[in-house]
Amino acid sequence: MAEPSGLGVAHCLKELSDAKFLNFKILLIKEPELQVNPVLWAKIKLASRTDLITLLNSHYPGQVWDIMSRTFLQANRRDLWTKFQELRRGKRATYKEIMKTAFHHIWTFENNLYVLDAEYEVVTDMQFKVLQEVFDPQLKPVTAVILGAEAIGKTTFLRKAMLDWASGNLWKNRFQYVFFFSLVSLNSTTELSLAQLLLSQLSASSETPDDVLSDPRKILFILDGFDHLKFDLDIRTNLCDDWRKTLPTQIVLSSLIQKVMLPESSLLLELGNPSIPKIYPLLQYPREITMGGLNKASRKFYYMSFFGSYQKGQEIFNFLKTMQPLLSLCRNPYMCWMFCRTIKGQCDRGEEMNLVYEPDSALYTSFMVSSFRSVYDNHPSRQNRARLKTLCTLAAEGMWKQVFVFKSEDLRRNGITEPEETSWLRMNFLSYRGDCFMFYHPTLQSYFAALFYFLRQDKDTPHPIIGSLLQFLREVYAHGQTQWLRTGMFVFGIATEKVAAILNPHFGFIPSRDVRGVIFNCFRNMNQEEFSKTLRAQNLFKSLFGNKEEEFVTQVMGLFEEMTVDISNVDVLTVATYSLLRSQKLKKLHLHIQERVFTEAYNPGDGDIDTFRRHKKITNKYWRSLCGIFWNLQVLDLDSCNFNETAIQHLCESLSPVPCIPLNMFKLQSLSCSFMTNFGDGTLFHTVLQLPHLTSLNLYGTNLSNNAVEKMCSGLKSPTCNLEELLLGKCGILSNACVEIVTSLNFGKLKHLSLVENHVENKGVMVLCEILKDPSCVLEKLMLSYCSLTLIVCGHLKEALLRNKHLSLLDLESNVLEDLGANILCEALKDPKCPLQELWLSGCCLTSDCCEQISTVLTCNKNLKTLKLGNNNIQDSGILRLCKALRNPACKLQSLGLDMCELTIFCWAGLASAVSTCRTLTRLSLDWVTLDHYGVRLLCEALACRGCSVKVLGLDKSALSEESQKLLQEVEKKSNLNILHYPWVKEENKMRGVRLLWNSKN
Repeated sequence: MAEPSGLGVAHCLKELSDAKFLNFKILLIKEPELQVNPVLWAKIKLASRTDLITLLNSHYPGQVWDIMSRTFLQANRRDLWTKFQELRRGKRATYKEIMKTAFHHIWTFENNLYVLDAEYEVVTDMQFKVLQEVFDPQLKPVTAVILGAEAIGKTTFLRKAMLDWASGNLWKNRFQYVFFFSLVSLNSTTELSLAQLLLSQLSASSETPDDVLSDPRKILFILDGFDHLKFDLDIRTNLCDDWRKTLPTQIVLSSLIQKVMLPESSLLLELGNPSIPKIYPLLQYPREITMGGLNKASRKFYYMSFFGSYQKGQEIFNFLKTMQPLLSLCRNPYMCWMFCRTIKGQCDRGEEMNLVYEPDSALYTSFMVSSFRSVYDNHPSRQNRARLKTLCTLAAEGMWKQVFVFKSEDLRRNGITEPEETSWLRMNFLSYRGDCFMFYHPTLQSYFAALFYFLRQDKDTPHPIIGSLLQFLREVYAHGQTQWLRTGMFVFGIATEKVAAILNPHFGFIPSRDVRGVIFNCFRNMNQEEFSKTLRAQNLFKSLFGNKEEEFVTQVMGLFEEMTVDISNVDVLTVATYSLLRSQKLKKLHLHIQERVFTEAYNPGDGDIDTFRRHKKITNKYWRSLCGIFWNLQVLDLDSCNFNETAIQHLCESLSPVPCIPLNMFKLQSLSCSFMTNFGDGTLFHTVLQLPHLTSLNLYGTNLSNNAVEKMCSGLKSPTCNLEELLLGKCGILSNACVEIVTSLNFGKLKHLSLVENHVENKGVMVLCEILKDPSCVLEKLMLSYCSLTLIVCGHLKEALLRNKHLSLLDLESNVLEDLGANILCEALKDPKCPLQELWLSGCCLTSDCCEQISTVLTCNKNLKTLKLGNNNIQDSGILRLCKALRNPACKLQSLGLDMCELTIFCWAGLASAVSTCRTLTRLSLDWVTLDHYGVRLLCEALACRGCSVKVLGLDKSALSEESQKLLQEVEKKSNLNILHYPWVKEENKMRGVRLLWNSKN
């Protein structure tokens, strides 16, 4: 139990003489909990009676009462044991007091900030204000996330918040209980309950879980370490709201963060880049707070504090100013600490200040070598290599097992002796966590795990847990193991001549060239389709940026002709630009740029204003550079990109001819700008529509202003415009604008036009029909679904179809055409010269009354190959008429859509007969049609017939009974049939130009 002042317990110890008190401490250090912590032994031997209690409370909060009780008994002082128990019963500390003691120790001894509390509060003042405001005193549940670059100080910030709450300086009237859980410690726990998790922190206090949970609105859970959690929390089913129930660990955690369990409580989560795509989508309306690191003044103060001298601090600061990239790196508190440790080591050895800092791996390596030399300098390189290899093996084994907390037996099993263990602790490579060990910082484990692949040799016995370098690379870059990405980045970085030169003198030959060869061969041999589906290109970019050897980066990037890149912040833009500028064979680039990249609005939660301004400058610089490769691409997709005016301007400039790149050098053939925000006034049209090879333009979901429409029309009239495909779905185009656009089109070249999901109305289509009548019109595909049309346009379309010789696909889905409109269209289709091959009439308010005319078309028109009638009320009688036509040998229909039609048992026999008879029908959609087992049986019998030609059947098998599913599975195997849910949705979307709002799975 924790004792706030320690005075009561110290009074018990005062009854021991000095000699017996020393004997008591000797017995104390033999306690199992203390056996793994030799550094603590020295402190205990020197501690006074009061200091002893404070020391134990700091290291073992919640366990001190039990440890002390056992030691009193071992010292044969049952009288003091009895007195101690009485004190224990009467002096139970509150949970808040226990946390204050524990986090005061953590803050004082474990963060290594070397910044005074007051200075730290200045640096993070903005974030703490946001933290206070986010959790307002209205007791509404809030989920907040702490974001920021790796090792930027997110965990430190949360520890300080916990200490401030426990000290009464934060959330005074908001939270009665705040629980801080480091999720890394749960990786070895397969089952638990939230009650058990709470008890692990409450056991030493006077409160119980029932006390705590009496008002969940006053509880905050701080969860740290998602990047290193081995459990997959993306669980949507089997979640639980019972906090007492013991369940798999991932169920409990997922239920908590998805607000199924204790929904009235609040959450504060630390998310790094690897965990953001996994955890963020699970959260309900998260509020963001971004850590920006140390500002320039704080860094200067840091150096002075670290070296204990104003003069030395100023000298270090001046040294850094000559290396601006390193100065920027030191915004990161941990990198700043590493830098200072490395420089101090050089100064202590009487060496001049000299540091290789690019790539990042070089800074880590310089730190590691400097720390290593502080203990093992002048030892033979072979011994050094063997000694270091044991630590690297521990790191790599932990990575493959997803273990980040180690016990003494883990160290011994990997060859780390007790003296070496003490050395690693002194070097700050390892640190204590209770009775276990962790690497001093998570990135250090990643670094040493990467270094393992450079220290191992071919003659070494393969490790039973650790995979080969090739296996590791495939796990990271082909199978998406993002929690290993930092290790992958270190592998790329250590595989440079710069880093090898730092390591070689102390650890022998480092095979950097061989490792680069393995990396290159891995990507060269990777299946291109597998790569494009699983690789997050930005992960590769970060690793290449961590290497920065020009020849190697160019060699790797030269493997790819197509890439998909999601740019979420300025750092991703920086590394993406670096890599893409070195891609000599890239032909297709799919790019998404998130809102925060080009945002004009400053958000205090994103850091200080100086950082915001600095990021804006960097963003503009790298975006302009990235735009420089666009002229050499064949396909450029700017899907769901959030631009500002400056970004649009740079984009326009990049696609405009200059003396060094004349117009005939531009290779762009296809440009997509779907769901683009701030499209601007349309200046982009003037730029792109003059490109000589541009044949396809898709603007789906991008709202076009009147000015933009005018400039587009001006560009479309240009004789140099060679567009063959123009996709303008969901662009907010009204009928008047549609008329203007249509009259601007060069229908002597345009073959594919999509105006779907616009209020084109009858007026716009009437003008379009006049152009279709022109003999010079070569339009082949016209997409007009969801365009607010009525049967009035059908007469105009009929005339256009009778006079046009090229139109092969007409999409009129989801317009109110009714039976009369369909009948009018059928008059044109009965003409054997009508060129139409596909007619899409789903959702057009049709009934069985029009099916007679449609059936006539099927038997007299040999050109019509596809007919889609889904989502219409054509009923059984309409189906039977269509089936009669299908059985006619003159029918040449290949695809028939009847999805979402309400059919009954009375039409199944007729439909089955048509399916088994029609020799040309290869695709049939019955998606969302209610089929009973009788209907399925008839259908399967027809599909199994030798004369049946159907190869694709649209049907949702999961909606049918098990018995029906078995029948369908059997016929699939026997008849070489594909039964698919939504069989042609991708095909339809492509024709219409429909794009989805970007997400990581697009």
